[in-house]
Amino acid sequence: MEPLSQTERKFQKELTAGTHALMLLAVLAQSKEPLYGYQIAKSLEAQAPSVKLGTLYPVLRSLEAMALLESRVEPSVTGPPRKYYALTPGGLQALHAWIRIWTATRDGLDAVLKGVPHEG
Repeated sequence: MEPLSQTERKFQKELTAGTHALMLLAVLAQSKEPLYGYQIAKSLEAQAPSVKLGTLYPVLRSLEAMALLESRVEPSVTGPPRKYYALTPGGLQALHAWIRIWTATRDGLDAVLKGVPHEG
């Protein structure tokens, strides 16, 4: 695959910022218990391999700063303490709103892109 151009990298970065936050909230909403970073990363890796681990923690911190997530640190028997994340009630409300926004955006974009000739 060819390297991305500067404009492609910029578009990818902007698109990634919002979608990663949505995916993180969704992963936590699907879990019956709080998850630590590595567990979240493994879940995302299985479902969305394009998500990079390096982008995970800044997004988690941002969501926590917005009070959409809460966290607690617990000792680990196999290494350093782990920070566990869970959705707050506000986080669940935000997730539902973001899903509605994403669905409307995706449907509109799909409708517009339908008429664009494909490469190849």
